[in-house]
This record gives sequence, C-alpha cells and structure tokens, in this order.
Amino acid sequence: MSRKSKYLLSLSVVLIVAIALFFTTDKNTQKDSSSAAAVGTTTSTVSPAKGEDKILAAFLDVGQADCALFTLPDGKILLIDAGDRGDGDQLVDYLKKRGIIKIDYLLATHPHSDHIGGMSDVIDSFEIGKIFAPKVASNDLPTSKTYEEFLTSVGKKNLKITKAAAGSTLFEGENYKAECFAPCGSDYDGLNNYSAVVKITYGIHSFLLTGDAEYISEEEMLNAGYNLDCDVLKVGHHGSSSSSSENFLKKASPKYAVISCGTDNPYGHPHEETLKALKNLKGLDYIFRTDEDKTVTFTADGKTENGITFQTKGASVID
Repeated sequence: MSRKSKYLLSLSVVLIVAIALFFTTDKNTQKDSSSAAAVGTTTSTVSPAKGEDKILAAFLDVGQADCALFTLPDGKILLIDAGDRGDGDQLVDYLKKRGIIKIDYLLATHPHSDHIGGMSDVIDSFEIGKIFAPKVASNDLPTSKTYEEFLTSVGKKNLKITKAAAGSTLFEGENYKAECFAPCGSDYDGLNNYSAVVKITYGIHSFLLTGDAEYISEEEMLNAGYNLDCDVLKVGHHGSSSSSSENFLKKASPKYAVISCGTDNPYGHPHEETLKALKNLKGLDYIFRTDEDKTVTFTADGKTENGITFQTKGASVID
C-alpha cells in the first residue's frame, strides 16, 4: 500500500470515529417559546427590528456555492450552508457587519466543500446553538480537508451534530417550524442525494431549500407524501439538470425560485433544461439567480397572501 493510500485510510478511520462521537439524534422537538420579535426588511441588515413579526430570508451571493441566512420572527438566526472553501473569512465578516453574534441553528445540507467550505470559520467565530447535518454512510464519507476541519471545529467547542432525518422537525417557535424531508434513504451513490431538504414555514408562508438533492431524492420525497408546497424554492444543485424534475416542481408549486450559482461557472449552471422547466411551471412568477441578481432577500409576514416581498442586488459575500 502506498504512503498516500495509508494516509487516506487513516483519515477515513478518524472521520468515521469522529462522526460517531459528534452525531446525536434529537427525538424531542425543540420548542422556542420566546416572544415574537421581528426582522428587518432590507438587504443591508439581518438584525431583528422590533415590532414587525416577520421572517427574513436572504439567499446570499457566494459564487458557485450555497448559503442562506434566515432571521426568524423571534430574532433567532438560522444559517443553511456556508459557501465554499476559502471564503469563510469573508462570510464571517459579512455576518458580523450585520450585528450577528450567535448562530442559533446551523445546518450543513451535505458535506461538499461548496456547501460546508466556511463552516469551520463560522463555528470558530460565533456562539453556536444547534448544528444539524445528514448522516452519511461510512463508505461515502468524504476524506477532504474541508470536512475534517468542520468536524475539528465542532469538537473544539464540544458541540454535537443533530441528525437531519427525513420526517423530523428540526426546531420550532412561535408560529414557525423547520421540517426535514430528506434524505429518506441511508445509502446513495455520491453525496448529493444525502442532502438535507428543509421546509421553513411561518404562518401561511414557506421556504423549501433542497441542497443538492437530485432526482432520486426528489422521487423519494414525492413517494413519502411530504407537503412540498412552498412560496419560495431554493432550486436543487445550483440549477443542474440532475435536479428539479417536472413532478417535483409541480408538487412544490413555488411562486418564486432562487438559483445559487457563480458567474461563468465551469458547470454551465443553471442548465437550460432546468430553466425551461421553471419557465413552464404554472404559478411561478419570478426566477432569481445569484450570479445576476446577487443576494436575494425575502420578507414574509406569515399572514396575508401577498405578504411576501423581495429585494435583489444585495451585497455579495465574496469579492
């Protein structure tokens, strides 16, 4: 066995042990009973603005990567993914400039570097409440430096990773909740279909974020009968043709779709097939792309049919 092979084998063993130590299953739904505050309504801030009773969802421009920032109605902060490797310092700076000192809920949809690249920097720089991530089969565990750094940062703060499991409620508060619909299975070919798919619901409004989930995961969610209906859909896998099947899009039936992708990215995202499927989707009013629209921010009141507003051209995280 070569020296490189021995190193990769050793690293794999370390990561498997680390996962076993860090993962915990939270069988009890977390209930947040603090009084509802409110959120700001501009892209220049994500700090709660008292007395508005709304949810703020910002799909950040992090290039060819993923990151979404939610300010919940009670002022708690949810961060879903953390951009690519090497961009962590810029993400931390972006969050600090917006007055954030604690990430109440941190979700890593799956362990690809363009989703967890900045996770270690975020964990090292902020007070962290709970961390969620899907359980990946041991034979599919990545041996990347990025994943190793993520686990190291979790361990240094004596944190635990709560399994993001299909059918579970990750957390809930006053008139809002976060439900996990995927991964439905336990073993996939590649990491994309391990993606945690999460629906954030506030009153009558909802956001569905799909990570890099592809056709297989989408079909599993459809077969499971989950309520995929949403107002805002974060399109799967940066708009790749491997995601966003016709049946899945019809079931989700969003009014707004957001594609997170980088300018002139080497993958050709978003693919024409996906754009065509979205344009043909009945009821879809807007398609946003972070390569063109930059950070896209939604404000939802959770009460009225037309109670969702949006702003584009928000500040980018990366230079």
